[in-house]
Amino acid sequence: MPVSHPHTPAPRASLTLATGLALALGMLSTQSASAEPRTYEIDPEHFSIGFLTEHVGYADTLGMFLEGQGEFVYDEQTRQLHSGTVEIATDSVFTNHEERDNHLRSGDFLDASRHATIVFEATGFEAHSDSEGILEGELTLLGETRPVTLAVTLNKAEAYPFGHGQHTLGLSARTTINRSDWGMTYGVDNGLVGDEVELILELEAIRQ
Repeated sequence: MPVSHPHTPAPRASLTLATGLALALGMLSTQSASAEPRTYEIDPEHFSIGFLTEHVGYADTLGMFLEGQGEFVYDEQTRQLHSGTVEIATDSVFTNHEERDNHLRSGDFLDASRHATIVFEATGFEAHSDSEGILEGELTLLGETRPVTLAVTLNKAEAYPFGHGQHTLGLSARTTINRSDWGMTYGVDNGLVGDEVELILELEAIRQ
């Protein structure tokens, strides 16, 4: 009497599972190999650097720096930041009031004749989601370097729809500092000018 073998298909199932696993591992290996850091240059035509600070308690004064540049090295797949630098020309400060702008360039505030640039150097980045994260770095202002933390939002990441047509990241960043930490104390004790300064960065960065 012939003996039945109800489990004879098992070797085929095992082969199918092994093949699928091999393909999956191969895909992961390919994705890992394709992940690499790239350099991104901030487009100076789409780089807005703003600030807000209180004026005698009546209202906040909104200002800008009109000249800035920067670049960073970033891996979009792993969301790892390898380096990053931003430089801002201190004498490019603008608040739509010439006398106030000249005062801001003086030794009471930015001391632009002695400190031509404000520099931010990134030291680390922690992604909290696909679009949000925390950027750590060091801000050099008036020759003093202090740590700062910025909340960063990725607004868009794709090929530019016109013009240069390159892959571009659209980013927003915010932080609040106490300017007195950098030795800028004018108007703080008498309440004429707020100590807290909100920094506002909006930028487009082009992948090189």
